[in-house]
Amino acid sequence: MADRDVVLVSAPNIAGEQFMKLLKKRDIPFAAIVNNISQYERIAALGAENIIVVNTTKEESWMIPEVAVGKVYLFEKSLTLCCRYVQICRSWTSKPIYVVTGSHNPRHVYKGLGVDYVIRSNAQEFGFLITDDLKVKK
Repeated sequence: MADRDVVLVSAPNIAGEQFMKLLKKRDIPFAAIVNNISQYERIAALGAENIIVVNTTKEESWMIPEVAVGKVYLFEKSLTLCCRYVQICRSWTSKPIYVVTGSHNPRHVYKGLGVDYVIRSNAQEFGFLITDDLKVKK
């Protein structure tokens, strides 16, 4: 796994959790990003092997993780937190960053921070986000 990028996911809600479960089921390497111990414990209980903990208030602590970050999928629960994750993750990868939101928050806010795709949906199933380039080549 060290020679390929992992998908980075922020899963603060059911949709994000379902997406992580789908990645795991399809054997797609991923890491989760969290900013507190309760999120860490919740994500660990879902079986995530790589969890990156960040202090969103201390920019000097935003170190590049040990795993190579590829595409980033941020499931929005809070506009503020999601924007902060975009700021953190944009420096970690040149691959696309996706924000999945059920709200009417302005997409230009995310675009201005470097998000490639803003997906507005209240669905709980996001299997369509798993593209062929994420799948393991056998």
